Amino acid sequence: MFESATFEHRLDKAAFKALEPSLREDLLNAQFALIEAKRRSLIVLIHGPDGAGKGAVLNRLYSWLDVRKVQTLTFEMPCAEEDRPPMWKYWRELPPFGQIGVMLGSWYHAPLCKRALGTMGRADFMASLDEMERFESMLHAEGVSLLKIWLYLDGDEARRRLKALSKGDYQRPIVREWAEVEGAAARKRLHLASEEAARATSTEIAPWHVVPAADTEYCDAMVGSLLLEKLRAMAAEPEPAPLPLPPNPTHVPSLLPPFSILSTLDMSRSLQEAEYDRELAQAQSRITRLTNAPAFARSGLVIAFEGSDAAGKSSTIMRLRRALDPRRFRVHPIAAPTDEERARPYLWRFWRHIPAHGRTAIFDRSWYGRVLVERVEGLCGPDDWGRAYGEINDFEAQLTRAGYVVVKFWLAISQEEQARRFEEREKIAYKRFKLTPEDWRNREKWPLYEAAVTEMVDRTSTREAPWTLVEAEDKHFARVKVLKTVADRLEAALGG
Repeated sequence: MFESATFEHRLDKAAFKALEPSLREDLLNAQFALIEAKRRSLIVLIHGPDGAGKGAVLNRLYSWLDVRKVQTLTFEMPCAEEDRPPMWKYWRELPPFGQIGVMLGSWYHAPLCKRALGTMGRADFMASLDEMERFESMLHAEGVSLLKIWLYLDGDEARRRLKALSKGDYQRPIVREWAEVEGAAARKRLHLASEEAARATSTEIAPWHVVPAADTEYCDAMVGSLLLEKLRAMAAEPEPAPLPLPPNPTHVPSLLPPFSILSTLDMSRSLQEAEYDRELAQAQSRITRLTNAPAFARSGLVIAFEGSDAAGKSSTIMRLRRALDPRRFRVHPIAAPTDEERARPYLWRFWRHIPAHGRTAIFDRSWYGRVLVERVEGLCGPDDWGRAYGEINDFEAQLTRAGYVVVKFWLAISQEEQARRFEEREKIAYKRFKLTPEDWRNREKWPLYEAAVTEMVDRTSTREAPWTLVEAEDKHFARVKVLKTVADRLEAALGG
């Protein structure tokens, strides 16, 4: 990947001054087209050895673009221990559609750093690169384009520049991306790992561009040209086609009877009042003890509630709340996305709410909306909900690797019990807000939702983040089962 960059590439100052005005005008026109369309955003990743001029390139781009729609995305010490999953900080900073983010220190930094320091083997390194490729593919499909730039500079020249920058009366700020990588052997491993990463993750939608950085004018002109080419390519992309009608989600030949995993549940399960009070109190006590244990400070708890309308999610969450320190948990009710959320990839609004270690996040409805309501109601196309299963599995795998306990519940009731609860809500004044005409209309699509739930469980119930199906016809039984499951999962993760 770096061979041609080792040869001399130069552009004299007069030639640079001659081409700069037209390049700046074209860049602004292309940027304004991006801003006006608001269909996609762009992230420019700038990597390279310390001393290659990453900060100078960034400043040049700011002098050429409308800075009101450009963000600098910088991340320090990515090799250090963090109190959230490693990808959280990148998700949090994704720019909205119509804007450009220039990133110094991206998701490539930590694995490259660990590989250079010898703390990551090749198998794990390649696995992390595969995960990055899936992440970038998802970003592209969700409206985020990538321009990946590697500023190439010979190691000796890079160190000479760093030394020169640190001298003199005025010391300029230095963008140190690889401060942890010291010594000739580590720097060589970093160079080899960088070449391997560039080859492995240079894809059709997000190729790497190696820019010779020895000559400042040539480097700036090439980066500007690459950015212009990318912006024009984004503007030339066709408008998204109208959403197709939702297909039959069963994927089962019509000659065979449909199967619903929910039909396997025993809805007659129940608890008497005294037994319910005793078991609920015991489960709440276990959860309180476990979430206040020293080991939980290095972990975290993420709970997702899904289920039929009126299945008792809110009342179950209320009993769960009573077991948790109110200073260290939040409940996130999920509704239709806001304009801010629509301007970013789908999972952004869930990543932003991932708690720090030692804390709990409870989602009343969750990231599974894409493969449930959006799928059944035709709010997204088959391509979107079809790839969502893999994206969700990656999301939850990243949480569990970072020490989080991910617990997922589907609260199930029968159609008859749902109708009874709807009618009850209509009669009780303080419960009427829970019932809308949309709830009644959704009952017409009960078979479609059952089929979607079955496929969802099949494709996203993993060893690290399994689904728990809850028989919720009896609210006492459902609440106790949910709280016991949370306590059991915490005990298993924290070692009792």
